[in-house]
Amino acid sequence: MKNESEKLGKNMKRIRTKRGVSQGDIVRSLGVSRAFISNIENGKTNPTLSTIAKIAKALNVSTNELLK
Repeated sequence: MKNESEKLGKNMKRIRTKRGVSQGDIVRSLGVSRAFISNIENGKTNPTLSTIAKIAKALNVSTNELLK
């Protein structure tokens, strides 16, 4: 499971930086803490499917794109 969390985090960070979106932008969009977003990007936490969908929407990508 750790591997899937790391994959999600790497994809999220790659997409976020490519699009010029900061962690702060995601934090404000989702109403969560910066530490939570950082933990997702570092593969230290498993967000719910609902949270993954919200992140995808904030980044303007499909959930598939985040999880591949």
